[in-house]
Amino acid sequence: MKITEIRELLKDKRVKEEIHKHLWIESQKAGYSIGLERATDEWLRLYAEGWMKYNLPEKLLKVKKEKSKVSKPKAPSKRKASKKVAKK
Repeated sequence: MKITEIRELLKDKRVKEEIHKHLWIESQKAGYSIGLERATDEWLRLYAEGWMKYNLPEKLLKVKKEKSKVSKPKAPSKRKASKKVAKK
């Protein structure tokens, strides 16, 4: 995920709420506050892609189409030419 995509994602109110939920849950598990920075990093690494697929499918399709336009050229085929066998 590019930094511009992350910045755009973090502007979404729903994402902020999800990060705060993650902060609360993980802090409860740890027994102390893990901090907003760690919670944000973890959420982005673990859950951002799935959240985007569920909540922003049209935006994800645009990204996939752009990536497919810049695809790598295919390597030449290494198949051997088949020989035809004449039947008598």
